[in-house]
This record gives sequence, structure tokens and C-alpha cells, in this order.
Amino acid sequence: MKELVEIIAKSLVDAPDQVVVTETTDEDTVTLELTVAPEDMGKVIGKSGRIAKAIRTVVKAAASNSEKKVIVDIK
Repeated sequence: MKELVEIIAKSLVDAPDQVVVTETTDEDTVTLELTVAPEDMGKVIGKSGRIAKAIRTVVKAAASNSEKKVIVDIK
């Protein structure tokens, strides 16, 4: 999942070298924390959060095989 979020984010931003995805695993959840450059934050979130919602939807679909819930947190 971490690689998927990283690939999507790097394709959206102007500074792909500043994209960092941190994965934290608990008992039944996986939290992916996406950090981008401040000037690229709008590109990752999109108008009314549409792109962020789309990223979360793609990750949720990819994680449907596993029993763990995946949360994407954009910072």
C-alpha cells in the first residue's frame, strides 16, 4: 500500500523528491501518512478534497483483500 500511495502522489506533485509516506501498523489498521512539500499540498488535496478522496478510494480498493483497515492521512 505504501508504494501505491507514493507512486500516485509523486505523479501529482512538482517536487516528487519531497514525497514521504510513513506506514504505521496497529492490530487491525494500517495508517499511511503522506507528507508533501507545502506548495504541492493543494495538488494532492484537490478542489473540495476530490483528489484526496480518490487516493483514499483507490487504496481502500487495493486493501480489500486484507483484513486490515487502511487509513490515508495527508499532512
